[in-house]
This record gives sequence, C-alpha cells and structure tokens, in this order.
Amino acid sequence: MPALSGRTIGFIGLGLMGRPMALNLHAAGAHMVIHNRSQGVVEELAAFGMDAAPTPAAVAKRAETVIIMVPDTPSVETVLLGEHGVVSELQPDGLVIDMGTTMVGETRRFAECVVATGGAYVDAPVSGGTIGAQSGTLTIMAGGADDAIARIMPVFEVLGQRTTHVGGVGTGQVAKAANQVIVGLNIGAVAEALTLAKRAGADPARVREALKGGFADSRILEVHGQRMVDGNFAPGGKCVTQRKDMNQALELAASLGFDLPATRLNRDLYDKVIAAGHGDLDHAALFKVFED
Repeated sequence: MPALSGRTIGFIGLGLMGRPMALNLHAAGAHMVIHNRSQGVVEELAAFGMDAAPTPAAVAKRAETVIIMVPDTPSVETVLLGEHGVVSELQPDGLVIDMGTTMVGETRRFAECVVATGGAYVDAPVSGGTIGAQSGTLTIMAGGADDAIARIMPVFEVLGQRTTHVGGVGTGQVAKAANQVIVGLNIGAVAEALTLAKRAGADPARVREALKGGFADSRILEVHGQRMVDGNFAPGGKCVTQRKDMNQALELAASLGFDLPATRLNRDLYDKVIAAGHGDLDHAALFKVFED
C-alpha cells in the first residue's frame, strides 16, 4: 500500500519547489487538494487527479494537513490570515506546515494564531532545491511540538531523505537562516574562485575538477560550480529568493544585537545581480557579478 494512502493533504503554492513536492505526495497515495495564485499549474496537476480548491480556506476545510510553500513571509500571512485564509476554515486539530523560508518572529506569531483555533503548526523549511524536490531527497529542518512532528513525519519521509527536529516552533526557520548564510557565502566563494582561475589563464572546468575531493569540495562546487562553468543559470533557486533569505538572516541577527558582515556583503552582491536584470536566474548567477 502506498505510504500516504487514505491521507488527505492540502498543498498551497505550486511553484518551482511546490509542484514537484505535490506530485511526490500524490504518487505516494495521498489525496491532494491544491491551490495556487496562478491557475495554469493547478489545471495541469488536476489532470493527474488532484482536486483544485478556489481559496486557501477551501483547502483547509477539505484537508486535515495543509502544507504551505510560498515565496516569502507576506505571502504566508496572506495564505494563513488573509481573506479566505487557512485559519478561517482549519479543521479541529488541523495541522499546518510551512515549508518555505519565513521570518522567525512572524513564524511564531503565525503558530500562535493556528494554535488559538485548536490546530498545530510546524515550520519545516527545506534545502536541496528543485533537484531535491523532484527526487524526494530534500533536507528538512523542522520546528514544532513533538506530537505535531510525529503526525507529519510520514509526509516528510516522502518529501525528503533527512529530517531533523531542531526544537520548538521557529527553530526550523533558524536552521534555514543558517543554511542560507552558508549557501550564499559558498556560492560567492565558488564564483570568486572560478573567476580568479579564468582571469589567471586556467580553465575553470579543470580547476573545478582539481578541487573535487579536497577541503574545498562541496555540494555548491559540484552543482553550482558546474552551472558557472556551463553558463547555465536556469532557475533552481532564484537570485531574488537567495537575496531575500540573506536579508532575513541579517534581520534575525540584528534582532539579537549583532551583525553578519560577510552575509551583508553577499546580500549586497545579490543586489547588484538583481539590478543587472538577473534576479530570476538561478542563485549561482552571482557569478555574473564577477563575469560582467
């Protein structure tokens, strides 16, 4: 029997990440109730047998578990608390899972609103990009109560290869902020290193190969380094999203009374990429700051 047979799951946000995640849950036997701001992808997935819902509230009315995968914190607030939002029709003991990258303080406020209606809230941002979303190998960083995590774990096992329960609500987003700092700074390091190689007369592709297996090796060098070598920046994670995440990390640090100087520089470099018109390219397109 499929892992999620008999379970109804609502999914709101069917973009680069959400669409393949919803498909994986459907393939695992879940009855999917879906909603998205633009309707093209909804019509596409409805052809696979998923049920379309006109509003987030309609999703919550029909699904005991609601997953939200939208681009930013204001979008999460609209989906949850806006007109026809999830909270207005959440089932008794309903479970809301935010799998996007959302501000920590707002995450805790959203959780309070859900709990006030009798529901449970888990923040479970992911790492792994569209590759991980498609293959069901995401890394999931979860914050929430033990019982809520236990209820959602079968879903996480379909979507990811590694789930860590970090702590209470909000700690998943803390872990994701740390993740994005490391990702952003590593993309910057690989971009600088390969630019240095090229300017110094070495083949960047061969330099990348020479670095593999040593201390400089990383998933960023493997995936994003290849994108830089190939000049292929079809979006997995967009520059505008990486910039937003770096800024959220800076805001979190500021709220705690300190600064992240390297993160600030990286955020500013992404501003240059976006200003040059490359915001919708893959975040590896930070390379273009140096290339240009």
